[in-house]
Amino acid sequence: MNARPLAIRFFVLGFFLLCLFLTDIVLGGVSIPLPEIIKAFFNSSHPTWHTLVWQFRLPRAITCVLAGASLSSAGLLMQTLFRNPLAGPDVLGLSSGAGLAVGLVVLAGKNFLLISTAWSLAFAAGLGSVAVLLVMLLIARTIRDNASLLIIGLMIAAATSSLMSLLQFLSKAEDLQFYFLWTMGSVSNVSWSEIEVMVFVFLISGLICLALLKPLNGWLLGENYARSLGIDVGRSRLLIVVAAGLLTGVVTAFCGPIAFVGLAVPHLARLVMQTTNHKLLIPAVMAGGAILLLFCDVITQATSGVQSIPLNAVTSIIGAPIVIWQVMRFKKISV
Repeated sequence: MNARPLAIRFFVLGFFLLCLFLTDIVLGGVSIPLPEIIKAFFNSSHPTWHTLVWQFRLPRAITCVLAGASLSSAGLLMQTLFRNPLAGPDVLGLSSGAGLAVGLVVLAGKNFLLISTAWSLAFAAGLGSVAVLLVMLLIARTIRDNASLLIIGLMIAAATSSLMSLLQFLSKAEDLQFYFLWTMGSVSNVSWSEIEVMVFVFLISGLICLALLKPLNGWLLGENYARSLGIDVGRSRLLIVVAAGLLTGVVTAFCGPIAFVGLAVPHLARLVMQTTNHKLLIPAVMAGGAILLLFCDVITQATSGVQSIPLNAVTSIIGAPIVIWQVMRFKKISV
């Protein structure tokens, strides 16, 4: 593909990302004049407006960017590794594993000697998602059928959900309320300290993705082809597992299990960029995930008052038709 069309497409993605980012800051339960929002960035606005922008609006928009980019990147990594177009953080049980780990911290943290801080939640969720993905990889070594692998992933998700139901039955009412709100998905309650955790994990995982550009392209044609290119299959598989697990885990910890972003965005990125080269797909997927989640959050802010509607309700309504449209238009869905 020529450099000029690629530059135009990346410019369009950047333009939409910037517009939605600013729109997400403007919208909210309290109407803030646009000049006051601009002044808030330079610390010259009214103290009330300054607090609303810096403590609520700006963290929410940044969280949308980080969460969307992380989940879509994790979805791309898993679809490439499994060579399965339906692989994703929620379909293969990663979100359920992270949710179970966070549930253990939130609902039974005292018994497990864990403190519900930003770092402990991120560590627990990352560990839970990586554990589930490792199990899926072990199963994938013996079962090559994609449909069977997806069924097993769904069964793992069902098993973790059952364990969570048992844990909820034994937990206190106030802990249950916190966990229930967490499962609905939200980007509105993430603090700056938690954003720092997300940025740190995103940067580490991003560096891993950059180191995996050649292995990921090799994995598209299978494990044997990747090995014939001189790729260390075992090492690259482990790095993919770690990166996907961390990206999914940290987002799930702070924002809850957000559905469909990791599944739908990689297919949209392939459609827009018209390539399977991960050197182009990874930045396109990151931008696309951020755009999709910002768009969903703009909808939640525009259609609600002070209390935002659940983010998962919007992502599912938008994400499901995207995948259906992809299949109906091209008669198939592939990686």
